[in-house]
Amino acid sequence: MPELAAKLAFLRASSAFDGVREVIETHMSWVFLTERHAFKLKKPVCLPYVDYRTLERRRQSCDNELRLGRRLATNVYDAVVPLVVTPSGLALGGAGEIVDWLVVMRRLPAERMLPQMLARGEATTEHADALGDVLGRFYRAAPRASWDGAEYRRRLRELVIAVAGELVERGASRDTVDRIARYELGGLDREARTLEARITDGRVVDAHGDLRPEHVCLEAPPSVIDPLEFDDDLRTLDAASELAFFALECDRIGAAWFGDRVFARYAERCGDSVPASLVALYRGQHALTRALIAVRHVDDAEPAARPRWRAKADDYLARIPT
Repeated sequence: MPELAAKLAFLRASSAFDGVREVIETHMSWVFLTERHAFKLKKPVCLPYVDYRTLERRRQSCDNELRLGRRLATNVYDAVVPLVVTPSGLALGGAGEIVDWLVVMRRLPAERMLPQMLARGEATTEHADALGDVLGRFYRAAPRASWDGAEYRRRLRELVIAVAGELVERGASRDTVDRIARYELGGLDREARTLEARITDGRVVDAHGDLRPEHVCLEAPPSVIDPLEFDDDLRTLDAASELAFFALECDRIGAAWFGDRVFARYAERCGDSVPASLVALYRGQHALTRALIAVRHVDDAEPAARPRWRAKADDYLARIPT
């Protein structure tokens, strides 16, 4: 089987593409951008939440991303194609020994991505309403969680405890994290009846799982890419929880109004009156989790980048009321 370096060299220069213009490396993949397409290759990594070291697991991940991605970006996700070895070398698709898999997507216009639109002052309330409409339809049609209310609350509680524990193990302030954990766990107790009602009312669904501004393209209608494909349970969220996370991320880039407008549009269209106390609880939970993700990045970041990841974690923690 070819070494990873050989695969990357082939893909960077591959004549199978319509000319590679840019290569983007993320924590879990490489994305090869051409004029018209994006080709995503999963990294053979083993992380606390995912193991992509085998060819079969990478294939499953690609298949899941294609299936899940088409729910909110129907005309973006094209196919999953194999990387094969032929007598003349590596090739994309066709006959040969399969050595990896790639997700093929239509390349979205960079100038229409939500952060860029916000930065230029071109995102409007109409864009937010259109996104809220898309998400509202999605949540109404999404499969409901199979859990009962007690199981839902148990999962939320265990998540807070696990995330808080790992944050402290990785060097976060014990006093700060303990104070936040007490607030979150107390909130789960105070909101017990409301949380159980969210399950009963079918508001906890197979959601997107990673609804951030950088995953939103303000086309007509808006597209949302990069769903969380590797864990069904982590992707199962209250619609209000996912939208609280989106609002948090909009706030972090100075566009709180956009996230709030999307949430309000969803609530109006879906007849979902979400208590502010529940929104705050969900928002704090996501901020805690994102702080842990930032701290995890410190381990494999270049030394010069580590202060930036630590500062990001501190910023998330500072946004949680205690």
